[in-house]
Amino acid sequence: MTSKIKLVFLGTSAQIPTVKRNHPAMVLTYGGENILIDCGEGTQRQFRKARMNPCKVDRILITHRHGDHVFGLPGLISTFDLSGYNKTLYIYGPKGIKRFLENFLGLNYVERDFEIKIEEVVPKGMTSNAKGGGLKFFETDDFYLEAEKMEHSVPTNAYCFVKKGQRRIDRAKLKKSKLPSGPILKKLKQGKDIVYEGKKYLAKNMTYTEDDKKVSFVLDTLNNKKIVAFVKDSDLLVCEASFDEGLKDMAKERLHLTAKQAGEIAKKSKSKKLILTHISQRYEKDLKKLLSEAKKVFKETSIAEDFDKVEV
Repeated sequence: MTSKIKLVFLGTSAQIPTVKRNHPAMVLTYGGENILIDCGEGTQRQFRKARMNPCKVDRILITHRHGDHVFGLPGLISTFDLSGYNKTLYIYGPKGIKRFLENFLGLNYVERDFEIKIEEVVPKGMTSNAKGGGLKFFETDDFYLEAEKMEHSVPTNAYCFVKKGQRRIDRAKLKKSKLPSGPILKKLKQGKDIVYEGKKYLAKNMTYTEDDKKVSFVLDTLNNKKIVAFVKDSDLLVCEASFDEGLKDMAKERLHLTAKQAGEIAKKSKSKKLILTHISQRYEKDLKKLLSEAKKVFKETSIAEDFDKVEV
Protein backbone atom coordinates (compact mmCIF):
# COMPACT_ATOMS: atom_id res chain seq x y z
CA MET A 1 0.00 0.00 0.00
CA THR A 2 1.49 3.34 -1.08
CA SER A 3 -1.39 5.67 -0.19
CA LYS A 4 -0.62 8.94 1.48
CA ILE A 5 -2.19 9.91 4.78
CA LYS A 6 -4.85 12.54 4.10
CA LEU A 7 -6.40 14.79 6.72
CA VAL A 8 -9.45 17.04 6.32
CA PHE A 9 -10.40 19.56 9.01
CA LEU A 10 -14.19 19.67 9.27
CA GLY A 11 -14.27 21.85 12.37
CA THR A 12 -11.57 23.97 14.05
CA SER A 13 -13.33 26.06 16.69
CA ALA A 14 -13.25 25.69 20.46
CA GLN A 15 -16.32 25.52 22.73
CA ILE A 16 -18.33 28.08 20.76
CA PRO A 17 -18.52 27.92 16.95
CA THR A 18 -18.17 31.00 14.78
CA VAL A 19 -19.38 31.95 11.32
CA LYS A 20 -16.17 30.50 9.87
CA ARG A 21 -15.39 27.70 12.31
CA ASN A 22 -17.49 24.69 13.30
CA HIS A 23 -17.00 22.52 16.37
CA PRO A 24 -13.97 20.15 16.38
CA ALA A 25 -13.89 17.29 13.88
CA MET A 26 -11.23 15.86 11.54
CA VAL A 27 -11.18 12.96 9.09
CA LEU A 28 -7.99 10.99 8.51
CA THR A 29 -7.95 8.78 5.42
CA TYR A 30 -5.37 6.15 4.61
CA GLY A 31 -5.98 3.53 1.95
CA GLY A 32 -9.52 2.31 2.47
CA GLU A 33 -9.68 3.41 6.10
CA ASN A 34 -11.53 6.57 7.19
CA ILE A 35 -11.16 7.69 10.79
CA LEU A 36 -13.15 10.56 12.31
CA ILE A 37 -11.45 12.32 15.22
CA ASP A 38 -14.09 13.98 17.44
CA CYS A 39 -17.57 14.89 16.27
CA GLY A 40 -18.77 18.31 17.34
CA GLU A 41 -22.25 19.66 16.68
CA GLY A 42 -22.90 20.10 12.96
CA THR A 43 -20.25 17.67 11.79
CA GLN A 44 -22.56 15.84 9.39
CA ARG A 45 -23.32 19.13 7.64
CA GLN A 46 -19.59 19.82 7.40
CA PHE A 47 -19.24 16.48 5.59
CA ARG A 48 -21.75 17.71 3.03
CA LYS A 49 -20.06 21.07 2.58
CA ALA A 50 -16.73 19.27 2.10
CA ARG A 51 -18.39 16.98 -0.48
CA MET A 52 -17.43 13.93 1.55
CA ASN A 53 -19.58 10.87 2.19
CA PRO A 54 -19.94 10.43 5.98
CA CYS A 55 -20.93 6.79 5.50
CA LYS A 56 -17.34 5.97 4.55
CA VAL A 57 -16.29 6.47 8.18
CA ASP A 58 -15.07 3.21 9.73
CA ARG A 59 -13.90 4.38 13.15
CA ILE A 60 -14.43 7.35 15.44
CA LEU A 61 -11.86 8.50 18.00
CA ILE A 62 -13.36 10.62 20.77
CA THR A 63 -10.87 12.64 22.81
CA HIS A 64 -13.34 13.33 25.64
CA ARG A 65 -17.02 13.74 26.35
CA HIS A 66 -17.37 17.54 26.37
CA GLY A 67 -20.18 18.73 24.13
CA ASP A 68 -18.08 20.52 21.53
CA HIS A 69 -16.39 17.17 20.80
CA VAL A 70 -19.40 14.79 20.84
CA PHE A 71 -22.69 16.63 20.26
CA GLY A 72 -22.60 15.79 16.56
CA LEU A 73 -22.74 12.04 17.14
CA PRO A 74 -26.54 11.54 17.42
CA GLY A 75 -27.22 13.26 14.11
CA LEU A 76 -24.35 11.55 12.34
CA ILE A 77 -25.42 8.10 13.53
CA SER A 78 -29.01 8.82 12.54
CA THR A 79 -27.77 9.72 9.06
CA PHE A 80 -25.80 6.48 8.92
CA ASP A 81 -28.96 4.52 9.69
CA LEU A 82 -31.09 6.40 7.16
CA SER A 83 -28.40 6.03 4.49
CA GLY A 84 -28.06 2.26 4.71
CA TYR A 85 -24.78 2.11 6.62
CA ASN A 86 -24.14 -1.65 6.67
CA LYS A 87 -20.88 -2.21 8.56
CA THR A 88 -19.87 -2.19 12.19
CA LEU A 89 -19.07 1.29 13.49
CA TYR A 90 -16.21 1.32 15.99
CA ILE A 91 -16.05 4.17 18.49
CA TYR A 92 -13.04 4.57 20.81
CA GLY A 93 -12.71 6.91 23.75
CA PRO A 94 -11.33 7.42 27.26
CA LYS A 95 -12.52 5.86 30.50
CA GLY A 96 -16.28 6.18 31.00
CA ILE A 97 -17.07 6.84 27.34
CA LYS A 98 -19.02 3.60 26.87
CA ARG A 99 -21.66 4.32 29.50
CA PHE A 100 -21.81 7.98 28.51
CA LEU A 101 -22.41 7.24 24.83
CA GLU A 102 -24.86 4.42 25.48
CA ASN A 103 -27.01 6.86 27.46
CA PHE A 104 -26.33 9.87 25.23
CA LEU A 105 -27.09 8.01 22.00
CA GLY A 106 -29.87 5.86 23.44
CA LEU A 107 -28.11 2.74 22.19
CA ASN A 108 -30.05 0.52 24.57
CA TYR A 109 -33.41 1.81 23.37
CA VAL A 110 -33.11 2.70 19.69
CA GLU A 111 -33.02 -0.02 17.06
CA ARG A 112 -30.83 0.44 14.01
CA ASP A 113 -29.70 -1.70 11.09
CA PHE A 114 -25.99 -1.64 11.90
CA GLU A 115 -23.87 -2.49 14.90
CA ILE A 116 -21.99 0.00 17.07
CA LYS A 117 -19.08 -1.17 19.19
CA ILE A 118 -17.70 1.21 21.81
CA GLU A 119 -14.27 0.51 23.24
CA GLU A 120 -12.77 2.33 26.20
CA VAL A 121 -9.07 3.02 25.65
CA VAL A 122 -7.46 3.56 29.03
CA PRO A 123 -3.70 4.16 28.95
CA LYS A 124 -1.88 3.80 32.24
CA GLY A 125 0.41 6.75 31.61
CA MET A 126 3.98 6.35 30.42
CA THR A 127 4.75 2.85 29.19
CA SER A 128 7.77 0.94 27.95
CA ASN A 129 6.91 1.75 24.33
CA ALA A 130 10.22 2.50 22.61
CA LYS A 131 8.78 5.59 20.94
CA GLY A 132 7.81 7.26 24.16
CA GLY A 133 4.64 5.92 25.68
CA GLY A 134 1.04 5.33 24.75
CA LEU A 135 -1.27 2.36 24.46
CA LYS A 136 -1.55 0.63 21.06
CA PHE A 137 -5.25 -0.24 20.79
CA PHE A 138 -5.76 -1.07 17.10
CA GLU A 139 -3.42 -2.47 14.45
CA THR A 140 -3.43 -3.71 10.86
CA ASP A 141 -0.59 -4.79 8.58
CA ASP A 142 -0.24 -1.18 7.42
CA PHE A 143 -0.89 1.08 10.43
CA TYR A 144 -1.71 1.24 14.12
CA LEU A 145 -3.43 3.60 16.56
CA GLU A 146 -2.14 4.68 19.96
CA ALA A 147 -3.61 6.66 22.83
CA GLU A 148 -2.19 8.48 25.82
CA LYS A 149 -3.99 9.88 28.84
CA MET A 150 -4.15 13.68 29.06
CA GLU A 151 -5.00 16.06 31.92
CA HIS A 152 -8.39 17.72 31.60
CA SER A 153 -11.58 18.15 33.65
CA VAL A 154 -12.90 14.80 32.41
CA PRO A 155 -11.02 11.67 31.22
CA THR A 156 -9.27 12.63 27.98
CA ASN A 157 -7.06 10.91 25.41
CA ALA A 158 -4.59 12.12 22.83
CA TYR A 159 -4.18 9.89 19.76
CA CYS A 160 -1.52 8.94 17.22
CA PHE A 161 -1.97 7.35 13.81
CA VAL A 162 1.21 5.57 12.67
CA LYS A 163 1.66 4.31 9.12
CA LYS A 164 4.19 1.49 9.28
CA GLY A 165 7.36 1.81 7.25
CA GLN A 166 7.35 -0.58 4.28
CA ARG A 167 10.15 -2.34 2.44
CA ARG A 168 10.22 -1.08 -1.16
CA ILE A 169 12.02 -2.34 -4.24
CA ASP A 170 14.52 0.09 -5.74
CA ARG A 171 13.03 0.59 -9.23
CA ALA A 172 16.28 1.74 -10.80
CA LYS A 173 18.12 -1.35 -9.59
CA LEU A 174 15.20 -3.56 -10.61
CA LYS A 175 15.28 -2.21 -14.16
CA LYS A 176 19.03 -2.76 -14.36
CA SER A 177 18.74 -6.32 -13.03
CA LYS A 178 16.04 -7.26 -15.58
CA LEU A 179 14.32 -9.44 -12.98
CA PRO A 180 10.81 -10.51 -14.02
CA SER A 181 7.73 -9.42 -12.14
CA GLY A 182 5.77 -11.91 -10.07
CA PRO A 183 6.41 -14.01 -6.96
CA ILE A 184 10.16 -13.51 -7.16
CA LEU A 185 9.73 -9.80 -6.40
CA LYS A 186 7.41 -10.58 -3.52
CA LYS A 187 10.26 -12.48 -1.86
CA LEU A 188 12.50 -9.43 -2.21
CA LYS A 189 9.87 -7.25 -0.55
CA GLN A 190 9.79 -9.75 2.29
CA GLY A 191 13.51 -9.23 2.76
CA LYS A 192 14.49 -12.58 1.28
CA ASP A 193 17.48 -13.06 -1.03
CA ILE A 194 16.70 -14.66 -4.38
CA VAL A 195 18.50 -16.54 -7.15
CA TYR A 196 17.55 -15.92 -10.77
CA GLU A 197 19.27 -17.53 -13.77
CA GLY A 198 22.16 -18.59 -11.57
CA LYS A 199 22.77 -15.13 -10.10
CA LYS A 200 22.08 -14.23 -6.46
CA TYR A 201 20.33 -10.98 -5.62
CA LEU A 202 20.54 -9.72 -2.04
CA ALA A 203 17.40 -8.12 -0.65
CA LYS A 204 19.44 -5.51 1.21
CA ASN A 205 20.94 -4.34 -2.10
CA MET A 206 17.69 -4.36 -4.06
CA THR A 207 15.34 -2.79 -1.53
CA TYR A 208 15.02 0.07 0.94
CA THR A 209 12.78 0.67 3.93
CA GLU A 210 10.51 3.68 4.29
CA ASP A 211 10.30 5.31 7.71
CA ASP A 212 7.09 5.25 9.74
CA LYS A 213 4.73 8.20 9.18
CA LYS A 214 3.11 9.59 12.32
CA VAL A 215 0.19 11.97 12.77
CA SER A 216 -0.65 13.03 16.34
CA PHE A 217 -3.75 14.69 17.79
CA VAL A 218 -3.66 16.58 21.09
CA LEU A 219 -6.84 18.40 22.07
CA ASP A 220 -8.08 19.85 25.37
CA THR A 221 -5.39 19.24 27.93
CA LEU A 222 -3.26 20.95 30.53
CA ASN A 223 0.39 21.08 29.51
CA ASN A 224 2.01 17.93 30.91
CA LYS A 225 5.18 15.88 30.50
CA LYS A 226 3.41 12.97 28.78
CA ILE A 227 2.66 14.95 25.62
CA VAL A 228 6.19 15.40 24.26
CA ALA A 229 7.08 11.74 24.72
CA PHE A 230 3.83 10.57 23.14
CA VAL A 231 3.99 12.73 20.00
CA LYS A 232 7.77 12.31 19.55
CA ASP A 233 8.92 12.44 15.92
CA SER A 234 5.49 13.24 14.53
CA ASP A 235 5.42 14.08 10.84
CA LEU A 236 2.36 16.15 11.68
CA LEU A 237 1.20 17.32 15.10
CA VAL A 238 -2.34 18.68 15.35
CA CYS A 239 -2.61 20.50 18.65
CA GLU A 240 -5.08 22.70 20.46
CA ALA A 241 -4.20 26.36 21.04
CA SER A 242 -7.09 27.70 23.07
CA PHE A 243 -5.25 30.68 24.60
CA ASP A 244 -2.48 33.14 23.92
CA GLU A 245 0.46 33.48 26.31
CA GLY A 246 -1.06 36.55 27.96
CA LEU A 247 -3.85 34.27 29.21
CA LYS A 248 -1.59 31.42 30.30
CA ASP A 249 -2.97 31.53 33.84
CA MET A 250 -6.49 31.11 32.49
CA ALA A 251 -5.27 28.30 30.25
CA LYS A 252 -3.83 26.53 33.29
CA GLU A 253 -7.00 27.09 35.32
CA ARG A 254 -9.19 25.72 32.52
CA LEU A 255 -6.77 22.88 31.69
CA HIS A 256 -5.90 23.99 28.17
CA LEU A 257 -2.79 24.86 26.14
CA THR A 258 -1.48 28.17 24.85
CA ALA A 259 -0.17 28.58 21.31
CA LYS A 260 3.35 29.02 22.67
CA GLN A 261 3.08 25.78 24.65
CA ALA A 262 1.93 23.99 21.48
CA GLY A 263 5.02 25.34 19.71
CA GLU A 264 7.26 24.18 22.54
CA ILE A 265 5.71 20.70 22.40
CA ALA A 266 6.37 20.51 18.65
CA LYS A 267 9.98 21.64 19.09
CA LYS A 268 10.79 19.35 22.02
CA SER A 269 9.15 16.36 20.35
CA LYS A 270 11.10 16.98 17.11
CA SER A 271 7.88 17.04 15.14
CA LYS A 272 8.15 18.15 11.52
CA LYS A 273 5.00 20.24 11.26
CA LEU A 274 2.51 21.77 13.70
CA ILE A 275 -1.09 22.72 12.92
CA LEU A 276 -3.02 24.65 15.57
CA THR A 277 -6.72 24.00 16.05
CA HIS A 278 -9.46 24.37 18.70
CA ILE A 279 -9.34 28.14 18.12
CA SER A 280 -11.35 30.30 20.53
CA GLN A 281 -13.80 32.84 19.13
CA ARG A 282 -11.81 35.56 20.91
CA TYR A 283 -9.09 35.20 18.22
CA GLU A 284 -11.37 35.20 15.19
CA LYS A 285 -10.09 38.65 14.15
CA ASP A 286 -6.59 38.22 15.57
CA LEU A 287 -5.27 34.83 14.44
CA LYS A 288 -1.82 36.32 13.94
CA LYS A 289 -1.48 36.63 17.71
CA LEU A 290 -1.66 32.86 18.19
CA LEU A 291 0.33 32.07 15.07
CA SER A 292 3.20 34.41 15.87
CA GLU A 293 3.53 33.10 19.43
CA ALA A 294 3.82 29.51 18.20
CA LYS A 295 6.09 30.36 15.24
CA LYS A 296 8.59 32.15 17.48
CA VAL A 297 9.22 28.76 19.05
CA PHE A 298 8.51 26.45 16.10
CA LYS A 299 8.64 27.90 12.58
CA GLU A 300 6.76 25.10 10.79
CA THR A 301 3.44 26.16 12.29
CA SER A 302 0.10 27.00 10.70
CA ILE A 303 -3.47 27.49 11.90
CA ALA A 304 -6.17 25.18 10.57
CA GLU A 305 -9.24 26.54 8.83
CA ASP A 306 -12.44 24.57 8.28
CA PHE A 307 -12.11 22.35 5.18
CA ASP A 308 -8.32 22.58 5.02
CA LYS A 309 -6.75 19.46 3.47
CA VAL A 310 -3.31 18.14 4.35
CA GLU A 311 -1.28 15.19 3.04
CA VAL A 312 1.54 13.45 4.89
